[in-house]
This record gives sequence, C-alpha cells and structure tokens, in this order.
Amino acid sequence: MIGEQSDKQVSNIGGERSKLTEPCSIIIFGASGDLTARKLIPALYHLCKEHQMPADFRVVGFARREKTDESWRNELRMALDQFSRTKPVDEKVWTDFSKNIFYCQGDLTEDAAYKKLEGMLTSFGSGPLRENLLFYLATQPSQFGEVIEQIHRAGLLNKNGAAWQRLVVEKPFGHDLASARALNAELTRYAHEQQVCRIDHYLGKETVQNILMFRFSNSIFERLWNRESVDHVQITVTEKIGVGDRGGYYEEAGALRDMVQNHMLQVLALCAMEPPVSLEAEAVRDEKVKLLKSIRALSPDDVAKQIVRGQYFAGVVNGQLRPGYRQETKVKTDSNVETYVALKLFIDNWRWSGIPFYLRTGKNLPMSASEVRIQFRPTPNVLFAAQCGQHLDPNAIALRLQPNEGIYLRFNGKVPGMSLGVRPVRMNFSYDSEFGAYTPEAYERLLLEAIAGDATLFIRRDEVETAWQIVDSIRAGWKDKALTNREFYAAGTWGPIAADDLLAQQGHVWHEPQIIKP
Repeated sequence: MIGEQSDKQVSNIGGERSKLTEPCSIIIFGASGDLTARKLIPALYHLCKEHQMPADFRVVGFARREKTDESWRNELRMALDQFSRTKPVDEKVWTDFSKNIFYCQGDLTEDAAYKKLEGMLTSFGSGPLRENLLFYLATQPSQFGEVIEQIHRAGLLNKNGAAWQRLVVEKPFGHDLASARALNAELTRYAHEQQVCRIDHYLGKETVQNILMFRFSNSIFERLWNRESVDHVQITVTEKIGVGDRGGYYEEAGALRDMVQNHMLQVLALCAMEPPVSLEAEAVRDEKVKLLKSIRALSPDDVAKQIVRGQYFAGVVNGQLRPGYRQETKVKTDSNVETYVALKLFIDNWRWSGIPFYLRTGKNLPMSASEVRIQFRPTPNVLFAAQCGQHLDPNAIALRLQPNEGIYLRFNGKVPGMSLGVRPVRMNFSYDSEFGAYTPEAYERLLLEAIAGDATLFIRRDEVETAWQIVDSIRAGWKDKALTNREFYAAGTWGPIAADDLLAQQGHVWHEPQIIKP
C-alpha cells in the first residue's frame, strides 16, 4: 500500500472488486478554492452514495478564511447542487456525509494553525481517524514544501509507522526538469516516494483505464499491436474553447507544458507500453517509465523537423467571433506562446521501431474530443484497386476517450448491389449502450485509490522527470525562434498548415475525431 513499505500494491485494472479501505481522515489544504467545491467534495459525496468510502472517516478543510463547520457545510451543499454529476442531491446521503465534514481555520505559514489541526484530529479519537491521514495539497506548488514540513513538525506525517499518511498533489509538477526535481525533493523530504500521490485526472478516466484492458485481455488485437501490422498512431486531444481568462497562466505554460508533458505522454505510454509482469502497481508503472525512456531523443534539428507549434488568430466558432490569442487578457501582443502543438515521435524498442506516433492538441479547434487512432498497414493493392481505387481505406481502431466514450473498428465492406463497390464501415462499441450511463468522475476513482493505497493511477517521480526531459528538449529547439506564417491558424479550424505538412512527409493525413452516437 502507499506509505507501507512492505506491502505490494495491486492495481485496480484487473476487474471490479471492492477496495479495501480503512477508517481515515482526509485533510484538504487550500479548502476554500474552486477545486474543493467543484471536484473534491462532489467526488467524496458520490463515493459515499456508492458505499465506497471507509466505514468511518472525517473530512477536514484547512484554509485561512474564517468559517464554522456549519457555514462551510452550507457552502459545500450549495456547490453540490451545481457540480454533482447526478441531480437532485440525495438529502439522506448528504446528511450522513456532512456530519463528517469539519473546518480548521489557519494560515499555512503559522505553527499555531497546525497545532490546532493536530488538536482537531486528536479529538476524533486515538485510533485510525488520528493516525491514517490523507493530506490533499490543493495549494500552489510553491507552498508544498512549507506545508509538508509543518505537518511533519506537528507529528502528523511520518515515514515509518504502523499507520499510514499520504500526500496528494496536483499538476503542474514543476515547469521544467530542474524545477520538477526540486519539487520532488521537497515532497520526499519528510515522506517516502510511496507516500506521494501525483494526480493527473486524465488517468482517472474510465476510457483511459480501458486502454490496457482492451490491449492485454483481447488476443485478436494484441497480436496486431506492433510494427508488423501498424502503419502509424494518432493521439488527438482537442479543445473547442480558447484560452479565455487563463491568459496569464498560458503565457507561462503553453500547450506543450499544459497538455503534452502530462496528459498526452501518459496516454502514449498506456497505448505503447509492454505488458507488465503483473497487475501490481509498480509493475504497471515500471512499464510506463520504460516506454517513455524509449522515446527517441530530440536534437534541435529534430525539433525543427518533427515538432510543430501553432497559435490561433481571430476566427468564428459556432457562429461567434473569437479573439486571437494575442488579444486575450494578460497575453503579450507579440507573444510566441503555442496554443497548439503537434509532434512526430519515434519509440526505439523492438515493438515500435520505425513507427511514427503523431500527437496533437490545441485550443479553439472545431470540437472538444480525445481519441487514439491505431491505423494499420494497407493491404497489397492488387485485387480491388482497379475497381475500387482510393476508396479502399486502411483499417483502423479508434479509442474514443471523450465524448461519447467507446471504441470503433473501421474496415472495408461491399456496398450492396450488382457492382463491386466498397465503403468504409464501422463496428462500434459505446460505453453508454453497453454499460449504462454510470461512469464515475475521474476524481472519484483517484480519491478512492489514494484512500485504499493503490498507486497504479498516480505518477511516479521518474515518470515526471522523464516526461520533462522530452519537453525540455523541445523547448530548447524552439528557443528564440518566432512563429512562422504557416504556424498560425484561425479559431474554429483544425490547426496550422504546418501540422498537415508534418504528416505529409510520410504520406499521412490527420483523421479528425468523429462523434459517433449509438
């Protein structure tokens, strides 16, 4: 379990089974922020509703503002009306759940505040509610070090002991390799790496978790999942919205840091990794790291040939005129920050040698969608070419991560009639049609995994640092280079011309995500 050195961590990928959870207290630092009201409390409420929480638990919000237990509960109840994934809120569940919610007012920098927190936890009893502690750091990363040191000094965080304590932290995990290493050193100064849960909410999505199940439990597909059968792979994560009021953040991050370093490289690792030796958490995470380390290093010349950045200018989306990125709030009028990035990566291992992996993500594109497309090699063009010509499409498997989650297999079929006509057709699997509408939110699953001590869905230190090595090499290749005309794109289009040029180098084209309803 996370925080227990001797126990093996067993992944949840192997099938539905109840999580073994012990009574504990969950302490949320920065509890007055949006994350708590929008994600954390709704997630914990739904875990209660689904009978997934421990038999006994407490939730303590720690923040600077003056509030009572009752006033904070009332605030959270109003937020739940807005952010719960099921409505109306079940009053009985909320009443039972809210009795376990408490508020601790204090400043993150003051010793007295942590003594007050320790006193509140002690008041819950001398057993697991005082000893088994999950600290959720919903604060700025710059505050992590001080919070961790303070809770250690207050006797609430220990590296060894019969009980467990765990730290949950949100991305960004640094802004480059050096800062990531410094942050990891802070996180592990008073805690073991096994006690740290780095959350990337993408890994909590049901469809992302299904990638490994689909690959490794279906022999008809796994035997095709290699360089012998696959022509190339496309991973697309698009957003219909622009930067909006996040201009200040985006000027520091850009699409490469915001999306590629975490979400997209994680999806790539799951799609391309080797089968783990078991479903133990470390076995799964070992294979992800091995895959990321197999990505071919990029020199500045490679970056110029294999990486495309883009930036949107004013355009029309759904009949509405959108401003250009340089006209957004808190954005420099001559900014070269990328709102779009496309990559061609190669994985230097036995399975994927020579196969290009294309990744793209961007803002202000025609739709919000996430999809992985495995395109297979075309058949020899000797039987049907004369009559079918270009209509004979290569086979493909698309894993739709969102929306309308599912999987479809694209193949060629004969058009009914006397002539030999061909048309691409699909076999379509829809989550909603097959399993019903219930799909837990990512934070529900991630919080449950943290409470249960399953590390599978959390990012390990070496994963973070390996991903930053890749991103840093790209940023080094871009240094002091201005965007070219071929790297700008109108809001509401699929990206810059340079991204099409990237695929055309090998005779490939982008395939736009398609929303296929059951």
